[in-house]
Amino acid sequence: MKERIGVYICHCGGNISDYVDVEKVRQAVEHETGVAMARTTVFACSDANQNDMVEDIRTHNLDGVIVASCSPKLHLTTFRNVTERGELNKYTYVHTNIREQASWAHSDDKEGATDKAIRLVKAAIAKSRYAEPLHPNLFEAEKTIAVIGAGIAGMKAAASLADKQTEVLLIEKEHRVGGHTATWGPLAMSEESGSALTERIYNDLLRRENVTIMNGTEVISSKGSIGNFTLKVRKRPLKEGDPVETAEFTVGSVVVATGFDSYQPKEGEFGFAQSDNVITLPDFRHLIDHAEGKELIYNGKKIRNIAYIYCVGSRQTNGENSYCSRFCCTSAIHASILAKKRFGKINNYHLNRGIRTYGKQELLYAESLALGDLYLQWAEETPPAVVTEGKKTTITLRDILSANRDLELEADLVVLVTGMVPRADNKVGTLFKLPKGRDRFFNEVHMKLRPVETVIDGVTIAGSCQGPKNISESVNSALSAATKSYSLISKGTLETEPIVAEVNSDLCSWCGKCAEACPFDAILQQEVGGKMVAVVNNSVCKGCGMCAPVCPPDAINLINYSSEEIMSMIDALA
Repeated sequence: MKERIGVYICHCGGNISDYVDVEKVRQAVEHETGVAMARTTVFACSDANQNDMVEDIRTHNLDGVIVASCSPKLHLTTFRNVTERGELNKYTYVHTNIREQASWAHSDDKEGATDKAIRLVKAAIAKSRYAEPLHPNLFEAEKTIAVIGAGIAGMKAAASLADKQTEVLLIEKEHRVGGHTATWGPLAMSEESGSALTERIYNDLLRRENVTIMNGTEVISSKGSIGNFTLKVRKRPLKEGDPVETAEFTVGSVVVATGFDSYQPKEGEFGFAQSDNVITLPDFRHLIDHAEGKELIYNGKKIRNIAYIYCVGSRQTNGENSYCSRFCCTSAIHASILAKKRFGKINNYHLNRGIRTYGKQELLYAESLALGDLYLQWAEETPPAVVTEGKKTTITLRDILSANRDLELEADLVVLVTGMVPRADNKVGTLFKLPKGRDRFFNEVHMKLRPVETVIDGVTIAGSCQGPKNISESVNSALSAATKSYSLISKGTLETEPIVAEVNSDLCSWCGKCAEACPFDAILQQEVGGKMVAVVNNSVCKGCGMCAPVCPPDAINLINYSSEEIMSMIDALA
């Protein structure tokens, strides 16, 4: 039992203290059993306060530390490191969240928020009394890294890892590399074409002996965990009748860079599939990239007036794609500039919901305006109506920029500016149990603090499988994911959290309910002492606790969250 606990209550610069009386919280807990000192601080995470905490641990001979502040997602690791610097076991540190769970949740009731904060801190003190020193699980890690997906992000991640003297497996299910980019002509903000960029990066990879490029190959199963993933892959036959080959590889970590799909409009959406004059932006790019001669011809007709309808498949209130796809505005404007410069007498009409050409891409917008392109803005509740009669297509809309005037224009070609959507083929996500966000793209742990990590240890995400990104953003993401994946296994010896489930084999008689509840396949059936019991794979277990409440004989405990600790916290809260 802890007897000298230090408690710190954070103002969080007003985020907490504006609604919680932090001094009252301090006074309420300073005489609790085991508390040696209690203090308030404006910013607990500041370097100055961290140094003060280290000094307090030594001066007051503390055997436990509690910080009542923001979410543990932000600073649990920060304060664990502080306790280590004070020569305490970092797993004896207890974090309690009085910002999200008290201050922000009850900003309309200061007295209630303060009372709840007091109860939360008292519960943390109760837990701290039982907190025992723990030590990470150690095991050897395989130093090979797999990159799944050989688009621009995947190839750049592989190149970055190769530069770190790591063996890399680059696995691509298609028989060519480059993804969508390989099919593109001139790129926005660049003198290079997408195909040339792909070839340049690919040739760079070919010169690296520690990169194995596996085209036409898909991952069909994954076993193991960080440090020792066993991937089974299958070679996709190039033509019917070719033999199907399989192989297994062991890797230490995985970078997932499986890319995106382009949104496919529904039949009748802005006239799509009901008129030969309506096409998507990817099809329009292919048209102008491969057109010959000085005239733009489509379906045997000369194209003069082109209308671009923006946000098709993005920013939907009633649809499932409520996010902005970020790259579409730039891509559409760039395509319109290419069309005008190459084919001369082209009139471009941009029917938009607000242009988002951020950063240097604003230069493209300025160029488009200088070339005489016309921008009309429509509101979501009054979308443009596309009507085709014979070979004539007419668009009517209410233009916000001209005081909501109803306008009508005739277009030879209507281009639907479609955005990015998650891959329809989600086999890789299913294999690795990768979580998805509300946008259905793969989800990172924290967009600022852990932007490429997933909740699956050893698996990082890169590029547009994480969300809409342009090429430069995808490359930055890939380099970050590569660095993180390398850092996980670079030492050869891995440390994993000791906070895992443990089974009392004397009580267990294997009913299988814990294995059914485990989302990480961390519980196995094994014979111990002449009977079948549950055992926990510590390298796979995430300490989520899903198994403990379903165990009929209460044979499973979560280390650092024992029944004694939880019951003492409940007593303090009650």
